[in-house]
Amino acid sequence: MAIIGEIIKKAVEISHTFIDEPDPVIAQKRVLEQLLDEASDTSFGKAYRFRDILDQKDPVKAFAASVPFFSYDRMYREWWKDVYEGKPDVTWPGRPEFFAISSGTTSHSKSIPVTDEMLVSIRNAGIKQFLAMAEFDMDPSFFEKEVLMLGSSTHLRKVRNHLEGEISGISAYNIPFWFKLFYKPGPEISAIEDWDERVLEIAKKAPEWDIGGLSGIPSWIELMLKRVIEYNKVKNIHEIWPNLEVYTSGGVSFEPYRKSFRDILGRPIIVLDTYLASEGYIATQLSKDSDSMTLLTDNGIYFEFVPLKPENINDDGSVREGALSLTIGEVEENVDYILIISTVSGAWRYMIGDTIKFTSKEKVEIKITGRTKYFLNVVGSQLSEIQMIKGVEKLVADNDMNIKEFTVSAIKTGNDYIHRWYLGCTNMREFNEKDLAVQLDNNLKEINKNYEKTRTKAVKSVEVRVIPIEKFLNWVEAKKQKGGQAKVPKVMKEEEFADWEEFVTR
Repeated sequence: MAIIGEIIKKAVEISHTFIDEPDPVIAQKRVLEQLLDEASDTSFGKAYRFRDILDQKDPVKAFAASVPFFSYDRMYREWWKDVYEGKPDVTWPGRPEFFAISSGTTSHSKSIPVTDEMLVSIRNAGIKQFLAMAEFDMDPSFFEKEVLMLGSSTHLRKVRNHLEGEISGISAYNIPFWFKLFYKPGPEISAIEDWDERVLEIAKKAPEWDIGGLSGIPSWIELMLKRVIEYNKVKNIHEIWPNLEVYTSGGVSFEPYRKSFRDILGRPIIVLDTYLASEGYIATQLSKDSDSMTLLTDNGIYFEFVPLKPENINDDGSVREGALSLTIGEVEENVDYILIISTVSGAWRYMIGDTIKFTSKEKVEIKITGRTKYFLNVVGSQLSEIQMIKGVEKLVADNDMNIKEFTVSAIKTGNDYIHRWYLGCTNMREFNEKDLAVQLDNNLKEINKNYEKTRTKAVKSVEVRVIPIEKFLNWVEAKKQKGGQAKVPKVMKEEEFADWEEFVTR
């Protein structure tokens, strides 16, 4: 009998019962006021007169009217560069001990401050998700099992007076002491910088562990599981870890991986979505009755939402100055919004780069719908990432394909453009790429009427090239981003796309 598990399960159930979800409008107003108060004496707070904003009758409106939108480039150039160089009290009190390095979907890496308050926020979000396990009525023995977290290396680099690494590595580096009893692969293996070497060590140690939960980006988790299976000469991962029950996903949509995960599992497991970005822990799945994530409205992050419309986006994917932002009380369900955040790490009206939609306004449940940089609109086609994904999903369903990744670019040919797609396939065979291009084109016309109009004018044709999924993974590895938060851009600019094509055909 799992006595300790019984105690932990009962504690989780009692704690979960006493969780009182806050009114999101009230919670968000309180978070904003706390952020403004804490940062009022920083250089940023003085420049944008946070004390005056707090004295206004409506600080929420005053904040939106007084502080401009910030892309990462602008935030770093005007403010975070000083933070990075060690200057105190710039956008948040004190100096951050950590910087999260993010380079997954952009052409250059980002250095994002991670304060002590943000680490507490991330920890609180993790605890909230753990307590939500009460919803799933897990067997008591589950609470005695180990959890394997596969992220970037916890070997953080010392730069000036701070430590640098990806957010997953920083989070693992700062796990609470009590969790170390359950945490795998442990500090020594987690610190190995070479991803393949780290996974090999995991495969060697796997039979010694009793893993009940997994956490990480689907593509890298899948590769790790396959390596464990191959190394230990078993048919599926449950032959090694028979008590594996839960997988906490994140970084990308799990849906394209669902089928391939079934092939390496011995039986179904619970899959939970999370939204942990370099800038903070934004949302997490808390209910067994919904596959959406609950926005964390009382956890050190203030949210604004800009409708995803061409007139609100610059060519580089940033939000146009003057675009109207909405509060959490003003949003509508099933509308794509550009997510804007202000945080306890000193990000202010910061465009994180993601688009989301509310699936339930009452429960503040959301789904990530794409990236603003993946808004394919070179000649007015106005294709969002979620529309492109839907078009590819229908292509997959109609042709018995298994596509996990894709990228597309608008390439100029004379006075016209072509859309060239690369589809990363796991079940490669002979495909009629011209026929697939016609099907994908028609799918997108049905989904988006603006695209249909554009296809009769400036976009001359659509091309499809099907390549092995390994090409996408090798591209990430060549960028020295293997195993972390890295993702291949869904939409590439012409220059980056030229590098991509040279790599693929090399």
